[in-house]
Amino acid sequence: MAWQIVSGYMRLVETRQLKELARALGRPQEHIDIAVGMIRRLNPRPGIRYSGAGARTVEPDVYYIRDGEDFIIQMNDDDLPQLRLNAQYRKMLDRDNGATKEVRDYVRERYSSAIQLMKNIEQRKQTILKVCEAIKRRQMEFLMMGLDYLKPMMIKDVAEEVGVHPSTVSRAVASKYAHTPHGVYELRYFFSEAVQGPSGGETPLLLLKRKVKKMIEEEDAKHPLTDEQITARLQAEGIDVTRRTVAKYREDLKIPSTHQRRVRN
Repeated sequence: MAWQIVSGYMRLVETRQLKELARALGRPQEHIDIAVGMIRRLNPRPGIRYSGAGARTVEPDVYYIRDGEDFIIQMNDDDLPQLRLNAQYRKMLDRDNGATKEVRDYVRERYSSAIQLMKNIEQRKQTILKVCEAIKRRQMEFLMMGLDYLKPMMIKDVAEEVGVHPSTVSRAVASKYAHTPHGVYELRYFFSEAVQGPSGGETPLLLLKRKVKKMIEEEDAKHPLTDEQITARLQAEGIDVTRRTVAKYREDLKIPSTHQRRVRN
């Protein structure tokens, strides 16, 4: 039966519709539960032991789901364990249960620590949600139309809007990823410094680096662009940037110098 499920019904397993799976196969629910449990214990990548680790799979922590002209923010809690306090420990705090004062004091301290931990976890979750709401308000054009519409956004501005310290926002978004209509991005990706752009506007640093990268990708390999030429092109677009800054961006992108990029016959 496990083979039947893997070969034709994995979508029901992925979406946890096990009752639907039991009806589809005409088997008792307990048989389905045993088969699915066995499938979940299998190694989905058996060949990995014979090769390198490969690219790291990123599981988004937050989803931006389009809903007409708006976006719904949904946290990914599927793999997070549900924390609960064992009621037996709560009972140990009662004087009538026979525990000594030392035991009650110890349990009370641990019980309080556990409650505080659960509160901290919930507070961190709420902070992430509030930050994602702020990102949505400030980056709606990006969510609607893509990377070219990303706007400059500073951590301190979002922290002020959310009502927390900038370091709290920084810690909350660290190693957290968001699934958007245009791909999966680390939340830190949305926080970018600004460079003076056309008509006095601001251009996000990320987009400026992207422009530099694109220019180099489209250059003549026999006559690659110099940093001065890239600077001149950007300035012609109204972007206030120096040759030294362009060189730094190129190095950040790990792109070799003009001399190293030149293709010789």
